[in-house]
Amino acid sequence: YVVNVERNGKIIYTWKGNRRNTHIGLYDLQTKQNEHLYMFERDLRIISCSVNNERTLLAVSFRQYTEEERVSRLLQSVSKYLTLLIEIHPINNVRVLKAVDSCVRVQFLYPVEGRNTSTESHLLLVSEDKYIEQFDIHVVAEEEHKVVIQNSGQLPRARVADDLIWAQWDMMEQRLFYIIPKESKSTLKCVQFYPDENFNSILESHLDISVNDTQLKLVNFGYDYCQDQDVASRSLNLRVFTSKAGGLCVCCSLASDIPDEITYSIYFLHKGYNKTFTVSLERTESHQLKEVAFMNLDYYVAAYLPGQFLHLLNIQHPDLLCYSLFLTGEDARIDVLQNCSIRSPLTSTVLDCHVGRMYAVSISDSALLQFLQNSKRDSERLAALHCALLRFQHTEDLEMQIIWWISENLSTCHSFDPIQEFIIASLYCRMCPETHSLDKLLPYTSLLDWIGIIPGVTCATDIISLPVLEFQNPKGFWEKLNSNLESVKYAEPHLHYHNNVLRREWRSILIGLLLCSFGDFCLFTNQREERTTTAYLRNIFENARKVLAHLDTWDSEERLVPLFQEEDYQQQLLMGLMVAQLKDHLMRHLQYVGKKKIDQIALDYVANLLNLVHRIMKEVWRRYQLHSCIFCFDERGSTGEFAVFHIMSRILEAANGMCMPLPPGFHTLHLGLGVRCLPLHTLLHYIDNGVLHLTETCVRKLLKDLDDSEKNEKLKFSIVMRLPEALGQKVCQFWNHPINANFIARKYVKLLLEKLGKRQRSRPMPERLSVPVEFLPLNYLTNMLAEIEKQGVQPYENQGHVNVRFVEETALKHTMTLLGLKYS
Repeated sequence: YVVNVERNGKIIYTWKGNRRNTHIGLYDLQTKQNEHLYMFERDLRIISCSVNNERTLLAVSFRQYTEEERVSRLLQSVSKYLTLLIEIHPINNVRVLKAVDSCVRVQFLYPVEGRNTSTESHLLLVSEDKYIEQFDIHVVAEEEHKVVIQNSGQLPRARVADDLIWAQWDMMEQRLFYIIPKESKSTLKCVQFYPDENFNSILESHLDISVNDTQLKLVNFGYDYCQDQDVASRSLNLRVFTSKAGGLCVCCSLASDIPDEITYSIYFLHKGYNKTFTVSLERTESHQLKEVAFMNLDYYVAAYLPGQFLHLLNIQHPDLLCYSLFLTGEDARIDVLQNCSIRSPLTSTVLDCHVGRMYAVSISDSALLQFLQNSKRDSERLAALHCALLRFQHTEDLEMQIIWWISENLSTCHSFDPIQEFIIASLYCRMCPETHSLDKLLPYTSLLDWIGIIPGVTCATDIISLPVLEFQNPKGFWEKLNSNLESVKYAEPHLHYHNNVLRREWRSILIGLLLCSFGDFCLFTNQREERTTTAYLRNIFENARKVLAHLDTWDSEERLVPLFQEEDYQQQLLMGLMVAQLKDHLMRHLQYVGKKKIDQIALDYVANLLNLVHRIMKEVWRRYQLHSCIFCFDERGSTGEFAVFHIMSRILEAANGMCMPLPPGFHTLHLGLGVRCLPLHTLLHYIDNGVLHLTETCVRKLLKDLDDSEKNEKLKFSIVMRLPEALGQKVCQFWNHPINANFIARKYVKLLLEKLGKRQRSRPMPERLSVPVEFLPLNYLTNMLAEIEKQGVQPYENQGHVNVRFVEETALKHTMTLLGLKYS
């Protein structure tokens, strides 16, 4: 049976020999080697056992006799329990530490890893009489490499805690958590043991948990299944879990008056609230219902009731249930753990005390993906998606399968957008490990609130008082916990970056800018908009240039999807603006990081965002086996192209909802697919409603490549009529057609007359043109236009071929065509 797990991951276990001798061994998880430590020539029930870091001293606590054995053997004067300190390098002296009728647990303290061999060891003794003390043991090396205890008299000791009702040992971080009962509440305290043999009480937190004068419950001070079962009915079922990111959780199962319900609470002390869950059980056989087992599974804490449910709660983001994965039935089964005698001595490990075996526990990749694909409820899909992204962020194949699932379920998720969640959560997972406290500043979900429910589960949230920390120069976990608590004090949700400011700034700049041509922005004169200056815009576009240059260095392979192959100044403006806004946000909260590092974080964030959109497109492109033929407008689109067009429309919708930039070329690709896949009326409807954006690249190719059949004329003319003025002037010249010439001439006359404005006065009729046309209305129009041109009014300064002569010729051609006459 496993009886203890030490800090270095080595497992102490016992077994019975052929002659019922009791052996103690040590198993190294790293080397997979066993080492024999000691043997008792008796059949003993060992309660607790610990070996020091140098493996020279062994502390053992065991029961000598039961009460019945003492009576039958007339051994009333002999104590029930014995605690020994044994020299085992080599096996030498044995010293009695305790000989009492109350149970005692033992635990050696461990120095930091890599420290040289010490001549001093420290041992914790936890008594059933509700106190904990520390023994200081000095050893000396004698001849033949013998190590013996130096002090022959009483070992020095110090009292660590008194009057406790519950205690838990954290062997990895050398921390002691314990609870002292008070009138209506209980006080959780923590003692941190340091490598220099000192210890301090470092944490105090008040918990709203009613504790009666019950028997002491000990966690991770050795594992004695029989005694633990005896104590369980009269003590707290409570566990404390910590995470590397500074999370501190207290998990406690509560008594319920309703027989078919289980209630448990998770106190997220680093967040300042607790959540109490009440679960309606599917099967209520009384002999199966035992206490809820709590496990530490790295990013998650788990509440497990075999045969009923497995509830995974994210430690860092427990506020929204989108991070809470609640499994029932076969999905909730953990392979070999079929009873509730479960402890979690290390992260991602569990010990089945009933059979005396320890297991590594992890979330099955294939099972999680299968659950994601088979889920019918939004709550399950959302939680499984976040869990998968958290685990598979660096696994190409699994990420591909998630993208495929998203492409198939765009219309089945009603309460959230899977594309938005994929992008935001993936960005969070990629960026946050790089910089401390970044997880409090970047968004982790696109949802501001989650109103969905988990069937059969009710949740109540209560605000609790924040724990009080007492330390100087905190490091490691305590520094991160303190940072989390400071975030709670300053209203953490408001610290996360939000796109509201970006959206307002984006709209303000677009309103203040007149798009004269693709590549040139004309600035409106507006004294109030001080930020909209040439220098400000130059800085914005410089940010975008850096993002795209940074992205090029990441993607060395040939791009399958034709993106990033053209200029898109509106998207570049949004890219640069997002970088600027993100820099401002981070500078307010990460002053100690430095401007250069913050600039790099902002650039990486936007580059990663564009890369994720490209990643989605690339996987969808591969799945439907598309190629570059989408820019050949003489064929209709395939079923696969239509599916990709629909996915791109949803990506665009997601981007608009989050005010995020898209890779340059996205709108051109989207429009090209639209022309191939949609009927004309639907295509024009999409253009009019802003779903499809007319880009120079796509429109120019469409005008040049398509012939002038009746159907294509209608398509071209419909698109030309919808072009913005600046773009229309630039691309219409590529369509050599009378309809287009007529359109240009009409627009030229209109603009010429508008620009004339109030300058028009009564003037004598100018001289006739050199080649008179005997058509008086046209004569009058051309003469008037010629006079205006002489005044220097030129609507199309960059198109010299558009003038009065062009208007006259176009008008004659158009008139002759209408009359059915031949023009020469």
